[in-house]
Amino acid sequence: LIYTKSIGVFSDKSMINISLPSNSVFKLINIEELLKNVNDYKSSECLEYTSTGSSVPNGYLHIIYLSACSNENGEFHESLYIDNEEFEVGADFYVENESMYINLSNFGIEIPDSIQKAIYESNIQEDKKDNSLYPVYLRLRDLLGDNVCFSKDTSGNKLKELVNALRTGEVLLVENTRFEDIDGKKESSCDLELSKYWASLGEIFVNDAYGVCHRSHASNVGISKFLPSCLGLLVEEEIEKIDGIIKENTSPYILLMGGKKISDKTLVIESLIEKCDYILLGGGMCFTFLASLGINVGMSIVDKDNIPFCKEILSKYKNKIILPVDVKLKSEEIKDIDKLTNEDIAYDIGPKTIELFKKYLSTAHRVVANGPMGVFEEKEFANGTRELYNYLSQNSIKTLIGGGDSISAINTLHINKNFYHISTGGGATLEYIAQGTLPAIEAIEDK
Repeated sequence: LIYTKSIGVFSDKSMINISLPSNSVFKLINIEELLKNVNDYKSSECLEYTSTGSSVPNGYLHIIYLSACSNENGEFHESLYIDNEEFEVGADFYVENESMYINLSNFGIEIPDSIQKAIYESNIQEDKKDNSLYPVYLRLRDLLGDNVCFSKDTSGNKLKELVNALRTGEVLLVENTRFEDIDGKKESSCDLELSKYWASLGEIFVNDAYGVCHRSHASNVGISKFLPSCLGLLVEEEIEKIDGIIKENTSPYILLMGGKKISDKTLVIESLIEKCDYILLGGGMCFTFLASLGINVGMSIVDKDNIPFCKEILSKYKNKIILPVDVKLKSEEIKDIDKLTNEDIAYDIGPKTIELFKKYLSTAHRVVANGPMGVFEEKEFANGTRELYNYLSQNSIKTLIGGGDSISAINTLHINKNFYHISTGGGATLEYIAQGTLPAIEAIEDK
């Protein structure tokens, strides 16, 4: 069973019985109707019914409202039954209440090319709309006036014509360069011809896109191969500020890390574990470390692939890595780490952990903070992040905020921005701390 969060369809060309809870709501829509306006399927005439084990007429689609797929206790079902055959369904299959999932599946039957094309094109248009730089263009016009132009094309003759038509003092904002990835990943693969084309549009290249300096793309590394190039003022400031933390010879030096994923932070931990005095771990990533010690973390996030890494680091540097001693569960109950059951899922660090981390931070001369301590987007689970970031800000501890979700947390929780530096790049900052350089910076420094 294939499922997608973007627009898709659950299609079949045969009679299929689906057994779901008795309150499941379905909509049937004819494929022909959908193809007339794939972006407006909700407004098409549909047959709506509530049932289980119902047969689907030939050439129709299911639109399934999964908010209804729960039992009396509000628990989601883990399986979907089709013609009495059970299909396992992962946790991601279910979405928040009142959300709609539209599933694409052919059950071994080939889906007509026309349907696949319509779905693909609809997905692309939605992605373009969500990631367009047009709102940036409107804001630039507010700031700079009518001498700002916009190109919806990221390559081709139309873009070149707009560049050639520019007059002195005019600015041309080009649409999101990632749109070149839609057909062949030309941007992210640093395509040679695309790099040459973009370089042909100008005479000097200034790379001030710090947030993507850790990526070797056509729009940063590629262009710099063919034009006189330099780094911009933002990149310069970022590097100076980060160096001011990581190259300073003061102690204690503490790394405060959170967020969901451990996979993108292993390099930083490896790089800094010998240089720093302590690493305080919260957020979803801490549970992989706890699980590697044999602690039952219930249903909390665990990255099984990185358990060997956690075991090795903890065996070598157990006294440097400080893990939570209690957590706040999804149910809002506070529990000590050694009291978790198989059903528990943690959403934030607990009050004991907050005080423990503050004790370490109170001695710090410099801190690198990256990632929230819990699900800060929900007010019930924002306390760990709020308390620690406020503590760093209010006590004027020299702190580098490592971009990404950390900035979102600071803004969402209205934390005073009294920090040494708030970096504009999450991944770029982490990689620079770990490696001491970035691909886009090296490409220009080597010239």
